Amino acid sequence: MGLLGAHVSISGGVEKSPLRGEELGCDSIQIFSKNQRQWKSPPISDDTANAFQEALKNSRVRQVVIHDSYLINLASPNPESLKKSQEAFLDEMDRADKLGVPYLVFHPGSHMKSGEKAGIRQIAESLNSILRRQLDGKVMLLLETTAGQGDHIGYSFEQLAEIISLIDKKERIGICYDTAHTFEAGYDIRTEETYQQTFEKFDRVLGLNLLRVFHINDSKTDLGSRVDRHENIGRGYLGVEPFRFLVNDQRFQNHPMILETPGGDQFYKENLELLRSLIT
Repeated sequence: MGLLGAHVSISGGVEKSPLRGEELGCDSIQIFSKNQRQWKSPPISDDTANAFQEALKNSRVRQVVIHDSYLINLASPNPESLKKSQEAFLDEMDRADKLGVPYLVFHPGSHMKSGEKAGIRQIAESLNSILRRQLDGKVMLLLETTAGQGDHIGYSFEQLAEIISLIDKKERIGICYDTAHTFEAGYDIRTEETYQQTFEKFDRVLGLNLLRVFHINDSKTDLGSRVDRHENIGRGYLGVEPFRFLVNDQRFQNHPMILETPGGDQFYKENLELLRSLIT
């Protein structure tokens, strides 16, 4: 069994998030480190970081993941937007380190009509530039698999591998596997055979050692739709079986498995109960 959990609110302060995870019965949580609809936020104080660590220590939550702001686009061909995105991403990294959170998940980016190859190069250049500015950083940056909606990059394992091949500090890079996104991008895990085939391909192309976090979501859209729409577990096109395979896969028993399903905390509790009922 992985470390089952959910994306929880930081309303009232980031230090309140471990208790929210505790109340939901989470073994892991994902948070935003600031208001994800704003480019800038006040820095995290020592008092806030200490309160967060104390709350985490006193909860059942064993692992925390931060998701970056959706405003950030490290593939942007627009120089002004790109600069803002790079500065905001560096701030996200600093905030993660301040809180002692080991993983920062981010969508690779949208090429905005500049083309996939140009977008891939720009993502890698952005990451290389940012990492050179944070030489003593600890947070691992996790490229999230995407559905491939619109101009979004990262919908194939090969694209992610190409980005990583261009990164200088590869030890700082990993992968977050989103079950809905990969299914919508064309990777089928609905049967035991296709589940094994998909992760064998992931291992060949990227290496399972790079896979550090899962987003566990069902999908409102069918296989290969390239449309990003999350659904509650068992209520979408994926169904229950892929999640049975996943929660019983011993290779991933220590991986955070984060719900981002619709409907809020009530549905998180139901989804967590369902996932735990699948464990054998």
